[in-house]
Amino acid sequence: MKSKAILFILLVSLLLSPAVSAQDTVSSASVAVDQDSLVKAMGPEGSWIIIIQQDLTVDQDLVLAGEFKNRGEVAREVALYTSAEDHSPKARFTLTAPKLTIKSPNATLAAGTFIGDIYVEAEGFSLEKGFTVDGNIHFANNAAKESFTAGDNVTITGSID
Repeated sequence: MKSKAILFILLVSLLLSPAVSAQDTVSSASVAVDQDSLVKAMGPEGSWIIIIQQDLTVDQDLVLAGEFKNRGEVAREVALYTSAEDHSPKARFTLTAPKLTIKSPNATLAAGTFIGDIYVEAEGFSLEKGFTVDGNIHFANNAAKESFTAGDNVTITGSID
């Protein structure tokens, strides 16, 4: 009889526990050190923030995909820098690829340089902390283009269309 009561309590507690998606539970950063780790980190099984702390060149197109949350808000960031104690950029790095497609909503590229063209399909794309794009930025639709923001000291060498 006791075992049935314990089993019943366990089943009820499992049914009452809130469902949490995998993206809600991933809170640690993905650190990319080569092409394979970068491609994996940028995919839907990565984390909300991808940290690149060295110059990195890849020979394939990159896709930033998946919806992630940081502190309850939809966000995705590729950080191409190391930070000082006050979280300001200390050293900046360059990512080179033929193409980067942004499919994650509210994605940010922060404090480094991307060499290649960027194709934006999701809304809320931003460039921050003096980011440089050595290439063009193409938007798939007006909603993506109208929601784009660029912070202070951002440089885009190519066209925006």
